[in-house]
Amino acid sequence: MPKEAFTSKAIAITLVVLTISAIAGIITMTILFEVQTSNLNMTARPTWVPTTPGPPPDMRLPKNLIPDSYEISIQPFLHIELPEGINGSITNQSLVFTGNSTVYFHCVKRTNTIYLQSKNLEVFGGLLMNTKTREMIKVLKMMHHNDQSDFLEMPLDNALEVGGNYSLYLSFTGEISENLEALFVSTYQEGDPATEDDTGRQRFLAATNLEPTSARRVFPCFDEPDFKAVFHVTIVHRIGTTVLGNAAKKGSQTIDDEWEMTEFFPTKKMSTYLFAFTVSDFTSISTPYDNVEINVCVLQLIQNECDVIVLAEQFYVANLIISHIYVIPPDQIALPDLEVAAMENWGLITYQEGNLLFEEGVSSLLHKEQIVTIIAHELAHQWFGNLVTMNWWNNIWLNEGFATYMSFLAADSVEPTFKIKELSILFNLHSAFEQDSLVSSHPLSPPAKDVQTTLEIDQMFDVITYCKGAAVLRMLENMVGESTFKKGIKVSKTLLTSFRWAESAVDDDNGNAKVAEVMDSWTKQIGYPVVTINTNNGVINQKHFLFNDSSESRYVLNGHCSGQFSVWLTSSVFVSKDGEWLLANINCTGYYRVNYNLENWQRLLNQLETDQSMIPLMNRGQLIDDAFNLARAKLVDVTLALNSTRFLQNETEYIPWESAVRNLEYFVLMFDRSEVFGPMQAWQEKVKSTAQSNQENLKMRFSCFREVNVTSIIPNLRSVIYCQAVAAGGKKEWEFAWKMYQTTSDTSEKDHLRKALSCTKKTWLLNRYLEYTLDPEKIRLMDVASSITDVARNVAGQALAWNFIRAHWDYVSQDGGPYLINEVTKRFSNQFELEELERFRTDYDLGPAARAVDQAIEQTRVNIEWVKEHKDIVLNWFEDVIPRRV
Repeated sequence: MPKEAFTSKAIAITLVVLTISAIAGIITMTILFEVQTSNLNMTARPTWVPTTPGPPPDMRLPKNLIPDSYEISIQPFLHIELPEGINGSITNQSLVFTGNSTVYFHCVKRTNTIYLQSKNLEVFGGLLMNTKTREMIKVLKMMHHNDQSDFLEMPLDNALEVGGNYSLYLSFTGEISENLEALFVSTYQEGDPATEDDTGRQRFLAATNLEPTSARRVFPCFDEPDFKAVFHVTIVHRIGTTVLGNAAKKGSQTIDDEWEMTEFFPTKKMSTYLFAFTVSDFTSISTPYDNVEINVCVLQLIQNECDVIVLAEQFYVANLIISHIYVIPPDQIALPDLEVAAMENWGLITYQEGNLLFEEGVSSLLHKEQIVTIIAHELAHQWFGNLVTMNWWNNIWLNEGFATYMSFLAADSVEPTFKIKELSILFNLHSAFEQDSLVSSHPLSPPAKDVQTTLEIDQMFDVITYCKGAAVLRMLENMVGESTFKKGIKVSKTLLTSFRWAESAVDDDNGNAKVAEVMDSWTKQIGYPVVTINTNNGVINQKHFLFNDSSESRYVLNGHCSGQFSVWLTSSVFVSKDGEWLLANINCTGYYRVNYNLENWQRLLNQLETDQSMIPLMNRGQLIDDAFNLARAKLVDVTLALNSTRFLQNETEYIPWESAVRNLEYFVLMFDRSEVFGPMQAWQEKVKSTAQSNQENLKMRFSCFREVNVTSIIPNLRSVIYCQAVAAGGKKEWEFAWKMYQTTSDTSEKDHLRKALSCTKKTWLLNRYLEYTLDPEKIRLMDVASSITDVARNVAGQALAWNFIRAHWDYVSQDGGPYLINEVTKRFSNQFELEELERFRTDYDLGPAARAVDQAIEQTRVNIEWVKEHKDIVLNWFEDVIPRRV
């Protein structure tokens, strides 16, 4: 939320500092002008006749000026610790920063206007010089466009000529954000607070998070990904604080008894969204590796994560032949607040604390798996995105798809016992399938004209971009071969061409399709096919897979309608012998679903119940997922899907169980408010009885925890035990969990407890918890969306959460609005809920969540129809199956 007020003392101090800075800036600029022009023969200024400037570009910067480098100096006036006698509240902070920048650029097309991007900044000055002739060129005025372009337009009295090199000096002031955007403030407690209201240990830090379009909120710049430049950065900060940036520190010097100035070495040539710095009092863990110093900067020293970083780096170097200087950033920092899980800033990766820090005996193995995968993802970005970058945001999937897929492989090499690769690949595939089964999905690579504004760019950061991107790349690697795939990655200069190197590998005299042509069918149109194989006669057909089969398929390829996908299978012969089963898409390398004739389905299910090891592990999970989703699309009978789970009584691997539990969750969501839920719950409890303790035992263990110590509960079981105990208890258990949440500093433990708070069945406690999310002193802004969705997953809290996000949309949607909509509306399956959702679509300013609401509306319509047709069938199956067997 925007800062509303300062104390009078804070205002006075800030105004004095800013006044002095402004005067000093004017003097400096005057001296600079006199020095630069003292030996020049200045020509008389021409008389300026007001003219109407030419029409500006729509939302993209013109390509007539290309930046080469920036010299940037920024001074945040934030206190890490407020002076003695001043209350520790953030309202007493000086949330202001000042700075100046000189951008050096060359001209490739004659122009008399400079366009930069600037947002929420006061910009002053405007000294423009031809760096070769030393001639000063007058900036006639500076105009901020009042639209979504964020243009700062500067008409000139002389045109800039092709081949000329120029510099532009600007000074600026801005506001440090409280909403985890641009240059933002983060608050934390030094050590464990004595009570939940203890603010005596309140501390502050400043950090940046600029992807995709927030660099313009820190300094005026060419804020588009293909305008790469070198950055020379100086940060003025309070004495006693530590500054980190995109490059190693060149040196520091004291300015006075309060301020010092730290200068960094030049960065690599990079996009503006990767610009980053932090100002804090954190400490660093340093580990030298192959002539590179790895620094992990944290508030508290918990455990050195450098081993994971080094092992992941070794994988990338060994498999992609990428120099370690491109992979290992000098600094990585764990922040108390960050809008995203982590950000790949070149030279300074930022993480949410819980995504970097692991402590033996406290953190669960699931938490460790999450940490390994996230570190591997961000290190992959040092190549896929930072060094090799997409030209425009419509192709952000090339950044995120590559990083996501490569992180599976790197994480697997770091912790092979976790089987991260197989689990992640299937989870990723199923997440993509779920969203891509809707007509309201979008292509991986939509036309650039459809992705122009910040809102449209923000909407690209979704499941399709990350998960479908990774799945399609895995399919491509399987198609062209691993060695060819790696070769293409190594030689590519831009990510857009990274899958076009292998033309000769698959294009032959027999007319096989080129890679680019094949990939276009998967990247430039929405959705994916279901391939139906009749093993009796060998007939194969394919069609667009949609949950709503009455929806009109929308295929757009190069501006033309298309109804065909390019698909490849593991074999070209699909007629099975008598009594034998056939299985396609081995190990799920293809981004498509497979349906069979009923006889083949039955043979496959019989094989699973007889000896499931005959079918590959990943396909055992995929058969369940295909069966359930084909049933949701009404392409197979729902009883076939339910029967696909029978073999689980003999299954010991995690992947098939995960697939079954996740797909049965849809049944729970559709029926946990109806008479179907009783028999379904009885069946679920019987299935889970061998893997989970009863509720009384869990409650007893939680009581033991209250009386003894947290260490009495195994880390891997804490999340389940806490949730079940709070669910079985009342006010006493809930308030104890809340007290523990407020007083622990361990991020893993806080996550367990925060989730447990949503498990209560008492609606008044759930309402209290929802209200707590509006107070950042209680629930951090970055945790608001996940806390609300945890409540929504509780059947007792779903309606509460839906009403709550509508009542407080402006606040709760700041971080994760699309995610909120997706999770809170998952149970919607009646006409009243659909109408409420449609009113929400028209009555609210949804921002980046607009597409998510459209998808929720479409999914709700599908749910209404599906429940109407299948309620009785599902009820009968669960009632029949319980007496016989699981």
